[in-house]
Amino acid sequence: QVQLVESGGGLVQAGGSLRLSCTASGRTFSGYAMGWFRQAPGKEREFVAAINWSGGITYYADSVKGRFTISRDNAKNTVYLQMNSLKPEDTAVYYCAARIGVQTMTGGSAEYWGQGTQVTVSS
Repeated sequence: QVQLVESGGGLVQAGGSLRLSCTASGRTFSGYAMGWFRQAPGKEREFVAAINWSGGITYYADSVKGRFTISRDNAKNTVYLQMNSLKPEDTAVYYCAARIGVQTMTGGSAEYWGQGTQVTVSS
């Protein structure tokens, strides 16, 4: 019964910033982690970042570490992805995801998925 809705995607020039938002509805249990994945044209979906919903512990893919920041607002059941210093290679559809077990999510697995939001970075 968990539903995820993303927003905040768009077109940005290289070096710019965007903030993605994902709001969860329905029953969310304290053990659920949330995170972000992305899929570029012609490539496989890859893990980007994850956060433990109850504990606030975060994980990042090496490709975005130091540039992206994942955060949460438990009162609003919302997770954010702040993306700075964007590069053309960051262009992809970004998907919000949720599951029990944040470490499993970092390995590429999720139980619930949003519909995705397009991020395009121009050079």
